[in-house]
Amino acid sequence: MIIHYLYTRSFYKQNIDDKAKEAHRYYLNQAKQFWTTKGIYEKGMIALALNRLGEDAKDIVASLKEHAIHNDELGTYFKYKNGYYWNELPIETHALMIEVFETITDDRKMVENLKIWLLKQRQTSHWKTTKATSSAIYALLSNNDWLESDKLVNLSFNTTKNYQLKLQEAQRKAIKGLGYYKVSYNNNEFDNSMATVKVTNPNKNIAWGGMYWQYFEDMDKVKTFKETPITIDKKLFLIEETKQGKQLVALNQNMLKVGDKVKVRIEIRVDRDMEYMMLKDSRASTFEPLNVISQYKYQDGLGYYQSTKDNATYFFIDYLRKGTYVFEYPLVVTHRGIFSNGITTMESMYAPEFKSHSEGVRVFVE
Repeated sequence: MIIHYLYTRSFYKQNIDDKAKEAHRYYLNQAKQFWTTKGIYEKGMIALALNRLGEDAKDIVASLKEHAIHNDELGTYFKYKNGYYWNELPIETHALMIEVFETITDDRKMVENLKIWLLKQRQTSHWKTTKATSSAIYALLSNNDWLESDKLVNLSFNTTKNYQLKLQEAQRKAIKGLGYYKVSYNNNEFDNSMATVKVTNPNKNIAWGGMYWQYFEDMDKVKTFKETPITIDKKLFLIEETKQGKQLVALNQNMLKVGDKVKVRIEIRVDRDMEYMMLKDSRASTFEPLNVISQYKYQDGLGYYQSTKDNATYFFIDYLRKGTYVFEYPLVVTHRGIFSNGITTMESMYAPEFKSHSEGVRVFVE
């Protein structure tokens, strides 16, 4: 509460009553002396209070910068606590850090990287409260630089195809203020040379975009896609009964038999926290799941809803922390033949650009 008082009082320039001046000076000296024992949010409030009162707060800002985590893809952020107390709220804390570096040191590069993290975080998760939302918007629009940037991002291809007409028409209809536009080309309007695109951003602020190339391919010829924050590795194992108990044998070119039991193992790696994720694991028509009841499950700190359908098993995840996760479930072989086992796909329900899939494999049953 004392830190809140110093922070709030720093907004007012009126002279302090003589009776309260001594107490104010005492707590101000305590803050200057013991700020190193406080958390990130408290350090930010103390730094802003000291700066408004004409005191030196650059040591606090330098300490905060040393503890910051820098990432070329995600921007700059801190190792936040996730709790319910006012000083454990990550979005509000991050918004305050933007104000600290913008107000006290005018560190434009640091502020820009902090804003990038805030937007990157919003891509894969939502801001939980109105307080978090208002704090984030206030921080993002604090200097109005991003609102003043009204030039459109330009795209170009090194190709002989006439793509300019459609592109110019889409740019002409771009949404004012956002600069969003979309253009699509049919199969006779592009070639392989358009797989490489040159993007030119005339503005000072960051810009986002996506490029999608859609085509058909045999399921068992699909390769693992690793160019996203999500990577998926799917393997099949034959369950063998031995004297030592059940053993898992990796299924490469092994011939299966009707009645064999197979275990599916899906390993997922994500490089950031994500929300509202769906994992779809397709399976060959020769496989039938042993777990047919849809239910909510909890394992290794992850809660998810597993739903079994005719052609695939679905996993719905509300909150997926950064890390590595393994999903397993058993199948039984029911038919002879050669089958495509399909692929495993994972995507964000509200950010479809975050999507990845495993490789496709063929299954042989004698």
